[in-house]
Amino acid sequence: MTTSIGESVPRIDARDKVTGAALYSGDLVRADMLHMKILFAGRPHARVVSIDSSAAESLPGLAAIYTARDVPFNEYGLQKRDQPVLCSPSQHAQGQGVRGDIVRCEGDQVAVIVAETEAIAEHARDLIKVQYEDLPAVYDAAEAMKPDAPRIHPEVGDSNVCVLDKIRKGDVQSAFARADVIVEGEYHTPYQEHAYLQPEAGLAYIDEAGRITVECAGQWTHADRESIAHALGLAEEQVRVIYPAIGGAFGGREDLSVQAVLALAVMKLKRPVKIVWSRKESIIGHGKRHPMTIKTKWAATRDGKLLAAETTVIADAGAYMYTTNKVLGNCTITATGPYFIPNVKEDVYGVYTNNVPTAAFRGFGAPQALWMAEIQMDKLAEKLGLDPVEFRHRNALREGDTLNVGTPAPGKVSIVQCIEAARDRFGWSEKRSLSTDPQSTLVRGRGFACGFKNVGFSFGYQENSWARVELHGKTEIDHVVVWHAGAEVGQGAHTVMAQFAAAATGVPFEKVTMVTSDSATMGNPGSASASRMTFMAGHAIKGAAEKALAKWKAEERPAISEYTYLAPKTTPFDKETGYSTPNLSYAYAAQAVELEVDLETGFIKILRVVSADDVGQAINPALVQGQIEGAVVQAEGYALTENFITKNGHILTDQLSTYLIPTVLDIPDAVESVILEVAEPNGPFGARGLGELPFLPLAPAIAGALHDATGVWFNEFPLTPERVLRGLGKIK
Repeated sequence: MTTSIGESVPRIDARDKVTGAALYSGDLVRADMLHMKILFAGRPHARVVSIDSSAAESLPGLAAIYTARDVPFNEYGLQKRDQPVLCSPSQHAQGQGVRGDIVRCEGDQVAVIVAETEAIAEHARDLIKVQYEDLPAVYDAAEAMKPDAPRIHPEVGDSNVCVLDKIRKGDVQSAFARADVIVEGEYHTPYQEHAYLQPEAGLAYIDEAGRITVECAGQWTHADRESIAHALGLAEEQVRVIYPAIGGAFGGREDLSVQAVLALAVMKLKRPVKIVWSRKESIIGHGKRHPMTIKTKWAATRDGKLLAAETTVIADAGAYMYTTNKVLGNCTITATGPYFIPNVKEDVYGVYTNNVPTAAFRGFGAPQALWMAEIQMDKLAEKLGLDPVEFRHRNALREGDTLNVGTPAPGKVSIVQCIEAARDRFGWSEKRSLSTDPQSTLVRGRGFACGFKNVGFSFGYQENSWARVELHGKTEIDHVVVWHAGAEVGQGAHTVMAQFAAAATGVPFEKVTMVTSDSATMGNPGSASASRMTFMAGHAIKGAAEKALAKWKAEERPAISEYTYLAPKTTPFDKETGYSTPNLSYAYAAQAVELEVDLETGFIKILRVVSADDVGQAINPALVQGQIEGAVVQAEGYALTENFITKNGHILTDQLSTYLIPTVLDIPDAVESVILEVAEPNGPFGARGLGELPFLPLAPAIAGALHDATGVWFNEFPLTPERVLRGLGKIK
């Protein structure tokens, strides 16, 4: 049988993207097209008293101005409908009680302006006068938890706490009493901006079937459709969502941005409408990675076995839920690292504030939790006089060990193999020199960290994915067509789907055609997030292919079958103990880092990263390597340069000139990918999810290397030169 599994076949979208033939949302045009601009609130907490658009309405070329009163159901939200589509006075009662006249963050949308040209729309936006009544605001999550703090959503309760997850495993206090070593710490993790290359943009129109059609980058066609339809008071079948080429996502496109207002304008005007956000609008207008404060206490025995961990996490959810409940569920699970700890107590809080909403971002709560967990492991190893890699190896999860939720990890547990692979490839035990020149201000250090990540949404959600496979030909299969709506956000998902189809049907890869990302012609694929798309789509395509092959053998031509994959069931946290089987699969990683730090400037240079990742089965090894290298560079930015600054609810770093992502001159000198393939019994062809995995360990590995070089612990980041120098006592 022909198979393409394990082959680095070229990406099916490579040529179009290299030549410029691929069309992204901002490239789309239609005849008789109008242009849209959005008026943002620009303030963190206020009641919109009135909107005066009379001056704007007199402009030649203006088509319309829409406010909350034009939105049939002025609410949306992926997990909870707690956000108005537009924040302005409205005559409508809100479906779930969210007040549409209240601005809760500066990125709230107040009005949309549609005109014949972008310039006219922008001019009209600037002429609109809004009268606000400012309300008391809160910008610190811990302060927002206090009984007397201003309420962000008083309609849903008397507290700003929107999420609380608990873990109660074993007897933590008894374990601390008999411990030989205890390490306590308080850690802080920052915001992170997704900084995808393609800012938010979209084109909407009425299609040939009379459906409101939105072509816009996203991560889940059918969820976007549901949210748009709800806001407009339409049946889902009256809305169509198509994804053109997508220039990155990383979780930042899970939540709506321009989709609902584009659809609103088209519903009213019956003409195509287009919008393209500037970089500043993008940074202000979409969610960020959750900043967290983590207080913790870990205990171990003198022979290097972990005994207990007690942790409190306070995460800033910002103004709206977005996916905070899911992010913190993953944070809760990973807060003990990929280690066996028999006694655990955790309290994990998500808290509404008047800051920018926080959202899904690659790693989904695990990078924050592992920043704490891995530095705690380093500190315990140092206190015990143990090598940090040996200490991790001694405590790493083995088959049958229970996670902090009280149940064993499903599938094959491979963190030991990852530790050994990263250790050996890096040459951890080899002798080294920390400085090549005694007169130099440059010193070198090494660090090591581990991570693990769930595959899929889980926590009781029934994971699923739909696919259709068509087999065409007369006596032999000469062509295979695969229909799947999963989003290609740059990760190579559609190429991997074609490889699955080729392997499942026994045809060469070149004979497979993909038809993708259209909610009107395809079933629900699930989201391109949570490291789930390869796993879920692989099962769906394999199942559809097997059904089609059965028809082919019965001489049905063409043989066409659909299949919806339903993953093994999971369970949510017990509300008081956290006991659960929350996920159907995990993936594991370990990384070793060597860096150089200038003691005079505080500048850190990453010299070498070895990343060992168990992917179960590398469907396309070149794509796996690309994911590892991309994740490492993105995580380097998170750890070193991306200093996202807010003040009183306002984003100060609202341009890429002030928010510094790594460039080609900043990336590590070497990134070595070690691809492990411990087959996942639940995965298609043994594959696990990969997309988020290599991001997870890098920041704490850098912190460990910095401590190795300087003897100083850093409990917060990004590790900018200023922060490094302050930590070294060179500046105040």
